[in-house]
Amino acid sequence: MAFRGRRPELRGPPELYYDKNEARKYVRNSRMIDVQIKMTGRALELLCVPEDKPCYVLDIGCGTGLSGDYLSDEGHYWVGIDISPAMLDEALDRETQGDVILGDMGQGIPFKPGTFDACISISAVQWLCNANKKSDIPAKRLYCFFSSLYSVLVRGGRAVLQLYPENSEQLELITTQATRAGFTGGVVVDYPNSAKAKKFYLCLFSGPSTSLPEGLSEDTEEEKPAESTFTADRYPALAPSKRSHLLLHREIQVV
Repeated sequence: MAFRGRRPELRGPPELYYDKNEARKYVRNSRMIDVQIKMTGRALELLCVPEDKPCYVLDIGCGTGLSGDYLSDEGHYWVGIDISPAMLDEALDRETQGDVILGDMGQGIPFKPGTFDACISISAVQWLCNANKKSDIPAKRLYCFFSSLYSVLVRGGRAVLQLYPENSEQLELITTQATRAGFTGGVVVDYPNSAKAKKFYLCLFSGPSTSLPEGLSEDTEEEKPAESTFTADRYPALAPSKRSHLLLHREIQVV
């Protein structure tokens, strides 16, 4: 009962939290499956990959392979990495079409440079912001993750990472390490004024920076969201606002 309402990443290491019982929920709970598929579809939309060209996609925190199934249905090839043996066992039992490997993204992505055309991740990156043992330093683990991700993407490749930041400071920590690793891009916020529907997507470019896609809004007549540099003091506690884009690169001014 003490854990009710607490964020999953505050309950302990992900490889322990995502045990057999939790893994079963991801393949048996229709609501969880629906949410996962919808976020994967949105991430793929934000990647802006060519519709007529199959891509080789890395799925970070692939879990039971639900996102991978969506990628396969869309004609793409994929490889998934996850830290939970129980989640990967479910993926193997389901005979997903992609390859899956056991690994800790905070220790780097173990592939050759330029392996992947694109990358997606659903609800995983925020786990790197927590230290589960004395040797864990979130900033270093995030940088190791982002720098290795930058390496394994082809030049000009993109990554869309859906995440649940706990607060503005945590989001700034994540975006700062992504910038240090060489990425440009920013955060797209869907439904910024909704407590339940709001979703954060970190959109990263490994080549020249391009314009960010627009965030979704319940009100189609709403003023076009502004683009601006992210700073913690300007976005306290990630309060809902019309700013659905938080840019990583500081040379772009508010529009």
